[in-house]
Amino acid sequence: MAMLLCAVALTACDKNAVQDITSALPGARVKFFNFGVGAPAVNFYANDAKMTAILSATGAEATTGVGSGATGGGGNGFYSAIAPGAYTLSGRISATVDKDLVIASVPATLEDGKAYSMYISGLYNTTTKKAEAFYVEDPFIPNFDYNVAYVRFVNTIFNSSPMTLFVKDQTTGTETAIGGPIAYKAASAFVAVPNGTYTLRARATGATTDAITRVDVGLIAGRVHTIGARGDITVTSTTAATRPQLDNTTNR
Repeated sequence: MAMLLCAVALTACDKNAVQDITSALPGARVKFFNFGVGAPAVNFYANDAKMTAILSATGAEATTGVGSGATGGGGNGFYSAIAPGAYTLSGRISATVDKDLVIASVPATLEDGKAYSMYISGLYNTTTKKAEAFYVEDPFIPNFDYNVAYVRFVNTIFNSSPMTLFVKDQTTGTETAIGGPIAYKAASAFVAVPNGTYTLRARATGATTDAITRVDVGLIAGRVHTIGARGDITVTSTTAATRPQLDNTTNR
């Protein structure tokens, strides 16, 4: 499946200007995640260029933004195109109160022909109004096999031990480890698995029980999936928004 690209970076322009659609898109790609625990909704920026926003029914920018636990830029499969270079990637409050206040930022160097994911992570501090942030490269497989699914694991849980993601095919019972133990703010490589429906298990090194599980996850041949661990590892409630969860996002 061809990569779906969010080609429009939201920058100010004359509403009557003629748009040039003949030139090539910028050569770098970036996707945004708001996985900060308790973080407010944000718009994402690269330096001062707005990369994500939500349009309201009136045609004005909505104040809802990208909420905690959500993905910016249209969700699954969508990247924002951006010129290669050095940037500060940030999340800024989208609500009217504290509008455009930066809650998290990270310096990033984006290279031509490469894709990246930027994450707001950690526990949002309601006093300082800050969270953490990091970014990782999304190193797509050059010799892509459309007969399998590709999956990798990203750990955004600030208070977790390094964890390994295991994916178990619910039909065959075959279980595959997605790389080795992944620490906070790190990512595994992409691993090929057969098309199917899987149970996901994230387990800390040396532990005898799973830290997080998720069932009935489709890993689809011809697509690339990122499984992101988010939340607070100490929360035991099965319904709390801050509980540890495994997010499945399709990269392409």
